[in-house]
Amino acid sequence: MFTKILITFFISMVPVIELRGALPIGVGMGLDPWTALIVSIIGNMVPVPFIIIFIRRILNWMHRFEKFDRLANKLEAKAERQGDKLVKYETLGLFLLVAVPLPGTGAWTGSLVAALFDLRLKTAIPTIFAGVVAAGLVVFFITYGVVIFA
Repeated sequence: MFTKILITFFISMVPVIELRGALPIGVGMGLDPWTALIVSIIGNMVPVPFIIIFIRRILNWMHRFEKFDRLANKLEAKAERQGDKLVKYETLGLFLLVAVPLPGTGAWTGSLVAALFDLRLKTAIPTIFAGVVAAGLVVFFITYGVVIFA
């Protein structure tokens, strides 16, 4: 059981997969859906403060190397595109960016956008957490709601 929890936890930390993939994988391995949801939320939140604090330094370092410069430019362009929501709707925009369980959204993207748009940690982290919980509940109820409440 502990191994399944750890696997679910670490999968939820992976960019792109995040909570949206970890939750069904955890349940598929035999975890109770509620346990998989909670573990996925916690795991998805672990990288958030580190991304917000360190992403500017990492991107600056990446720009120094030709191989990494293109990737850094892509990440910054993605943040810029997604950042329009943040500028227009402020914290609601960040919440929606994280909460909508679609490709290109999630805690990693929300953290990147929050960092590059200088959103303070005390605002960004609770907003991203609320978005992760909302996304988790959406994925949870779409995937398991019918079974649990049937």
